[in-house]
Amino acid sequence: MLKVKAAKGVRVPIENRPHNYIEQEVVEVENTLYYQRRIADGDLIVVKDAKTAKETGGK
Repeated sequence: MLKVKAAKGVRVPIENRPHNYIEQEVVEVENTLYYQRRIADGDLIVVKDAKTAKETGGK
């Protein structure tokens, strides 16, 4: 699992859920080729040691 957030000003579609987006809030995602490609393109940023929305009671 990876903890990621979108780069500033970018909304990244969640894999297999194209109408839901990763934005500036940290979320935990599977380490798939889709997310690896989005990280390599600079659309997603890997966040280390941050609490996800689920862990902090967010949406």
